[in-house]
Amino acid sequence: MARRRDAGGVAGADQPMREYRRRRDPARTPEPMPAATPAPGRGDTFVVQQHDARSLHWDLRLERDGVLVSWAVPRGLPAEPGVDRLAVHTEDHPLEYATFEGTIPAGEYGGGAMTIWDSGRYRTEEWRADKVTVRLAGGRVRGRYTLFVTEGRNWLLRRLDPPQDPDRAPMPRTVEPMQPVRQANPPRDRDRYRYEFDWGGERAIAFVSGGRIRLRAADGASIRAPAGLPRAARRLGSRAVVLDGELVTLAADPVFVGFDLLYDDGVDLTDWPQQQRWERLDALPWWGGSCQLAPRFDDPAAVRATARDRGLPGILAKRRDARYRTGTTSAAWKRIPA
Repeated sequence: MARRRDAGGVAGADQPMREYRRRRDPARTPEPMPAATPAPGRGDTFVVQQHDARSLHWDLRLERDGVLVSWAVPRGLPAEPGVDRLAVHTEDHPLEYATFEGTIPAGEYGGGAMTIWDSGRYRTEEWRADKVTVRLAGGRVRGRYTLFVTEGRNWLLRRLDPPQDPDRAPMPRTVEPMQPVRQANPPRDRDRYRYEFDWGGERAIAFVSGGRIRLRAADGASIRAPAGLPRAARRLGSRAVVLDGELVTLAADPVFVGFDLLYDDGVDLTDWPQQQRWERLDALPWWGGSCQLAPRFDDPAAVRATARDRGLPGILAKRRDARYRTGTTSAAWKRIPA
């Protein structure tokens, strides 16, 4: 029986994948273009594809009646309950799309890189024109999710189960940064510390999630991100992080200089020793261009002399075992004039 589309609903068109074919030129795109709609499969396949198109997003696709019913999720699947994510209902895709990875050429519909982020089986608990509830069993995502219509093609996606990892910490929405004490000279027990430049820029906390970034000043006010940062944030994909840093001008360009990592994809790092936070910070795959990693040194005299030569206000001494105490002024960090 042909399925008919209710307003805003999930039923397919009378001619399966008519809209999918209309939008694509098989001579230009590597996407699967089957000659005929295949016979329905088991009806329990799902895939989540990371799609680095004009805007980074994730496509959730559920096998139903011989096609993949699809939603574009700009921020990715929520890991915690109580978090609603926009999910835009898109055209049905062929079953062959469940294994598709490749680059759709620029200028074509959906141009950009497509990779499989997760896949597996799912069980349907409820399937209506305006609401779908399923249990996903994939390699990265396991648990109950519900999708429901809000208006037109716009749906909301919500996780119903507790987090898969019971120790997972939610991403903080705000952070009041830790501040250093002022001190005239470097500490005498110099080997307990590492040393950074005091750039004299604007303190900025960077919240990166779903390939998007927002910056907050020390007082919580919103800061407009420099032009290159949103593209850099896409390199983190679905990884959610919170960084402490400064906005500075280097070679006439605004740059975010990151010097601490406070949260990393479900892990609150503020109680970790400084050295371990640095190691995790250094490994982030997004340094370069508009986001630079703050260099660290072991010789305070040499760093201080360089800061003086460059016209910087001074240096910072940070104890290797320091915890990050939000909203406090801590003697574990020391600001020393050049």
